[in-house]
Amino acid sequence: MRSNDSKKSYSISPQELRELQDREESLEIIDVRTAVEFREHHLDTAKNRPLDKLDPNEIMDQRNGRKTEPLYVICRSGSRAEKACEKFVECGYENVVNVEGGTQACESSGLPMVYGRKAVSLERQVRIAAGLLVLLGTILGWQIHTGYLLLSGFVGAGLTFAGITDTCGMGMLLAKMPWNKVRNTNV
Repeated sequence: MRSNDSKKSYSISPQELRELQDREESLEIIDVRTAVEFREHHLDTAKNRPLDKLDPNEIMDQRNGRKTEPLYVICRSGSRAEKACEKFVECGYENVVNVEGGTQACESSGLPMVYGRKAVSLERQVRIAAGLLVLLGTILGWQIHTGYLLLSGFVGAGLTFAGITDTCGMGMLLAKMPWNKVRNTNV
């Protein structure tokens, strides 16, 4: 386990996680992806706690006296889990561990996964929506009025901001759409 800096959160590789699981240690793993992403596939022992609804105090209170034991946090590739770990640290919980590389790395490492209904990933939805908005802005700007080109520029600026900050407003908006909801959150 490695420290991620002065914030006192840690990271662990999927191989190290597997070794801990093989020793039959009771590990608590939360997956901070959306419910739809979680339903598609997840670690067999993970519980879904989406990042946009994450309440570190509530989660720690539900751990039944296990607040001092490590809490392992996972997402698709590691960046949302890192943000979740930062939320925990800000609330005073330092024993949180980001699983490096996320679900993708765990799957590649052969950790036990649960597979459910396939869905269009949030990342792919963002690419589709951004592409359509840029195309629409370009066509309307060419055919109707050049002011419509601002739509394409706005999307380009948003994608640039998302790349720099690793925060995607369009992704957060799309995550709230009805097709990205799961009726039963205990998937």
